[in-house]
Amino acid sequence: MAAMTQSGGRPETAAPAAIELRGISKAFGSVQANRDIDLRVERGTIHGIIGENGAGKSTLMSILYGFYKPDAGEILVGGRPLTITDSQTAIRAGIGMVFQHFKLVQNFTVLENIVLGAEDGRLLRPSLSKARGVLRRLAQDYELNVDPDEVVENLSVGHQQRVEILKALYRQADILILDEPTGVLTPAEADHLFRILEGLRAEGKTIILITHKLREIMEITDTVSVMRRGEMVASVRTADTSPEQLAELMVGRKVLLNVQKAPATPGKPVLEIRNLRMVDAAGVERLRGIDLDIRAGEILGIAGVSGNGQTQLLEILGGYPEKGSTLSGEVRMNGVPLPLAGAGCNAAERRREGIGHIPEDRQAEGLIMDFSAWENVAFGYHDRPEYGRGPLLDQAAIRADAEGKIRRFDVRPPNPGLAARNFSGGNQQKIVVAREIERNPDLLLIGQPTRGVDIGAIEFIHKRIVELRDAGKAILLVSVELDEIMSLADRIAVMFDGRIMGERLPGDTTTGELGLLMAGVDANAALQTQDLPRVS
Repeated sequence: MAAMTQSGGRPETAAPAAIELRGISKAFGSVQANRDIDLRVERGTIHGIIGENGAGKSTLMSILYGFYKPDAGEILVGGRPLTITDSQTAIRAGIGMVFQHFKLVQNFTVLENIVLGAEDGRLLRPSLSKARGVLRRLAQDYELNVDPDEVVENLSVGHQQRVEILKALYRQADILILDEPTGVLTPAEADHLFRILEGLRAEGKTIILITHKLREIMEITDTVSVMRRGEMVASVRTADTSPEQLAELMVGRKVLLNVQKAPATPGKPVLEIRNLRMVDAAGVERLRGIDLDIRAGEILGIAGVSGNGQTQLLEILGGYPEKGSTLSGEVRMNGVPLPLAGAGCNAAERRREGIGHIPEDRQAEGLIMDFSAWENVAFGYHDRPEYGRGPLLDQAAIRADAEGKIRRFDVRPPNPGLAARNFSGGNQQKIVVAREIERNPDLLLIGQPTRGVDIGAIEFIHKRIVELRDAGKAILLVSVELDEIMSLADRIAVMFDGRIMGERLPGDTTTGELGLLMAGVDANAALQTQDLPRVS
């Protein structure tokens, strides 16, 4: 590939780079997170950094932002060596960072979050007044419109991300690092973010984009650097490469970017849902008469913009409906009614009925973050005979089971004793997926299976889901990634405002038609849509 440099090579240019890292290394105990990293980021560009989960991307950027101190190496900002001892040093050097998990005070207003840590003096009112004027200008310049007086917890995820970007710009950042910025965004919010980044680049800002999504790399970046197992393996102009080449560099082997699967052969109904309705504790109707069937040996994909009832549907089926909510309708599993309330409606009973669940929020619902990987692998299934009998658990058996799952699902680092919070987001997801898939459930509920997961792990998880389907299991897949729905699902149901807007077969629909249904356009009107690109 043209313009590619291997680790250790630094192209000579006249102007100093915005950022240059030379020989950066960092270890955590026996784990070498970064090894002799060289990286050059030119001023006024969008530079992508990609790699598998655990490749060292976030560690490298945390070093640049002052969260970690490197064991060896040198950092240059604008051509000048700089020792970055903490995040305040980085901020003073014009570096800002937007983390994958936002660092906002949820019960503060937007304005208060912007000013927090950047007050001009002991009196808060002058700082708030100044910030209001700056925010108004930044919103106009960069399409970062957000109500400065709104409480953060009331904002959508996309608007909370704008607040994080505004925080960095308010602190006069010229270099902005974004860590997996679209992992929690809808497609429309991601497109808006890209417009913001293009506007920042046009104003001379430098953007470092950490992501695992190759489509985003190809669409928005000028240059991309690839990391693998803690090392920088290549840097290349984006225009001179392809998704296939980047995937191979990331993983070290050829990767299938499309799901390979035979046509489904559906069997008997496993899950039957009739007129399911839900009114939440605030009196808002979240589900408005859901009718669905899922058969053995098929994947039913639920498409829709986040917040249209998919979460509530998964929670009800998983046995933990929102507290204070009112439910009606009927749900049958293998012909047997499932209780929607009372003592029989809980996650443990659902598991005993043969229902596995990979929740949408792995940190809040799938893991106990302070517990080890081996403990998390057993959660929910700790009463199984293989883990011991009676009140005492066989910890050696649990650890051995966890070690096997960690090995088969390539969890990195392969340390079952490590606390869940010390794994990257993608490796946390692998722990949850391994726990649920290997229980061989009759019905698997999946919420956002590959959110924050790298390309190699996505390929692996998709294969395991298809294998489960081919073994005659029923799968309900909820994903905001329309490409994922189109490639994995055997049937697609579209949700909008708590309703099923229509069902389609992937080979007989288009992204345009599904987009109309996701926007609440009547199914008959969507069918009449002409000249929309067809997805194979």
